[in-house]
Amino acid sequence: MNLQDRFMKNFKHLVKIVFLLCLITNCSNENHLGDESQNINEILDDFFMELLKVSPESMTYLGIKDRYGEWDDISDYAKDRELEILKSQLKKALKIDLRTASDSEKLSVKMFIDQLERRIEADKWRYHNYPVNQMRGKHSQIPSFLINQHSIDNESDARAYIDRVKAVPVVIDELINQLEIRAKKEIIIPNFVFPLVIESIDNILSGHPFSEGENSPLYADFSKKISQINLSVNVNDELLNENRKALKDNFEPSYKKLKNYLLELKNHADDHDGVWKLPEGESFYNFLLKGTTTTNLDSNQIHQIGLDEVARIQREMGTIMTQVKFDGTLQEFFSYLQNDESFYYDNTEAGKKAYIKKATEYIDHMGENLDKLFYVAPKAKMIVKAVEPFREASAGQAFYQRPAPDGSRPGVYFANLYNMKNMSKFNMQALAYHEGIPGHHMQISIAQELQNIPKFRLYGGFTVFNEGWALYSEAIPAELGFYTDPFSNFGRLAGELYRACRLVVDTGIHVKKWSREKAIDYMNANVPHSKNYNVRQIERYVVMPSQATAYKIGMIKIQELRKLAESKLDDKFDIRAFHDVVLKHGSVTMPILEENVKKWITNQ
Repeated sequence: MNLQDRFMKNFKHLVKIVFLLCLITNCSNENHLGDESQNINEILDDFFMELLKVSPESMTYLGIKDRYGEWDDISDYAKDRELEILKSQLKKALKIDLRTASDSEKLSVKMFIDQLERRIEADKWRYHNYPVNQMRGKHSQIPSFLINQHSIDNESDARAYIDRVKAVPVVIDELINQLEIRAKKEIIIPNFVFPLVIESIDNILSGHPFSEGENSPLYADFSKKISQINLSVNVNDELLNENRKALKDNFEPSYKKLKNYLLELKNHADDHDGVWKLPEGESFYNFLLKGTTTTNLDSNQIHQIGLDEVARIQREMGTIMTQVKFDGTLQEFFSYLQNDESFYYDNTEAGKKAYIKKATEYIDHMGENLDKLFYVAPKAKMIVKAVEPFREASAGQAFYQRPAPDGSRPGVYFANLYNMKNMSKFNMQALAYHEGIPGHHMQISIAQELQNIPKFRLYGGFTVFNEGWALYSEAIPAELGFYTDPFSNFGRLAGELYRACRLVVDTGIHVKKWSREKAIDYMNANVPHSKNYNVRQIERYVVMPSQATAYKIGMIKIQELRKLAESKLDDKFDIRAFHDVVLKHGSVTMPILEENVKKWITNQ
């Protein structure tokens, strides 16, 4: 059995082997570049492992328990070290001999080099971000990571969990240092973010052992996990006591320190929301757009595409209004949908359970009919789960978490049920398809299960492809007649409309200097969602510039390529084969996707 076969058969074991070899050889790949016994995929896997081994959190995400009790180093020293590795890998990757390489290997090398160059270029903007924010802040990532990623299968795993809790002060101290560096550069989160973050910190520190009442989310998580493994009573009690002590002595003081710092930092914040206010802000945003969309579309072009799509989708909505015999304007129809209680589950535990149950049914039904649209189905399982209470007040509407490659953890569609008025019945079907099947779970699981491609392609990806596919996936079940309720079909259009509006407001906020209030007003006037929901969405776009543009740009490109294939192939067009060619290369840039589809068309 050669090295590659061992890699594909037992990834975890190979990780340990690679780590040992790295210790012996100092991870030098120079001798591999001309070694015919090692193929290109293996070379790229070595590069992947070299980067992976410096990130304990990334290894945990992949189900690898090396350095299981550690956190990633977020210091500038670590960033400098990572930059050196990237530059070294780029130098080596450019020397890879492609004369006998397959088309797949050539594509992999091109993608790897492109990504390295992008990451190296991004270092110029190292401080142009908000490491504490209401969406992806490090303060909420820490407990979320422990709860959702750190599995406990034995006593050693439990002690690694406690080690991570004990190490939290180091992470928080460096986080504060990073905030101070940015503050000196006048890079500070807008005013509105502070109360949202402080509220989430208070929620994290709510409950035993931090305060009276029910167990805190972290203590409850640890207690539940160790109760499910075979431990003696003495060891179980010892671990509970150690975890409780670590939470009180290490975790809580560090979070209170962060909270106090944020309360002071707020005095230096302003109400300007776009990145235009940052040093070279517009250049930074254009850099982000190019990476997010993988196109050369500028902010003005994307803004106009958004305006055009908003107008088109609203015209289609008019057709459904006629179908359901609604007499009134589109805005009046929006108001009707927002205010009629029949379109929402009760904001109770029973209502939330009913939502999870129905969303699961939609996904399961789609899964039973995949062969009508696809040749390949994902092997990994998935579940629908509510967002945890400690972060539901500030988290997004819905999001997906990939499964562990070894099958130990399913894919998860997180539905935010904090306010059931934000989770309408008419939109839930499209949302389930987006996050589950045939959306994120399908695309990400298939990519992760591909054979004979390097690991960076299995576990990496491009937002424009991932989200573009997921939005496209909201539409294709309509081809099977799955949107039997016209209101659910309207909900599908409402979801697409929202993504079109994102093109308008994201560019508006970050380049055209729209205020947060102007962006919210635009959403309120153009989409059938509650004002509260629109506020939270606009606040998301403020702290995640350009990300929201990926959805519609990606969907448009996939639809354009499908239309091209249908026109060129006519009766020979096979929707299952088209979907296969889109997904079988994993997550790719839009130019590469176009190249792949055109090559497939030519070969038919």
